Amino acid sequence: MEENKIPLENKTIEENRMKKHIHVAAILQIVFGSLIVIGGLAVAFVFGFVDQFVDDPTAIKVISIIGTPIIVMMLLFGGAMIAGGIGLLACKPWARVLTLVMAALGLLNIPIGTLKGVYIIWVLVQQETVSLFARGCDQSSVTQ
Repeated sequence: MEENKIPLENKTIEENRMKKHIHVAAILQIVFGSLIVIGGLAVAFVFGFVDQFVDDPTAIKVISIIGTPIIVMMLLFGGAMIAGGIGLLACKPWARVLTLVMAALGLLNIPIGTLKGVYIIWVLVQQETVSLFARGCDQSSVTQ
């Protein structure tokens, strides 16, 4: 119970610090989500021209069976990351949950996704962050 008795000025300093971390996490999600979407579109573009170079219809069918789910997954995950990042910037509670899920999935992407995922999870599970999202974040600018 001692930890709940934090002076108000320290609490606002910590919350302002966490707001900065939330903004960094949101930007990371948007940037990496955009890269995944661009990659998915590039894979779709390349697979669209494969049939011009391959004469075997079985090979084309196999490539489409393998390629389509990969493209769809990349577009869905990238879109979810972008949506979560934008939601974090707007301080929406659903965005915190979505970003936690996407960051947990990103832990499997060694090494960059793991580092990004650990950082984002750390930011979003802090008590100050949880209380900010519970209150709806005051929309004041991030100050020191």
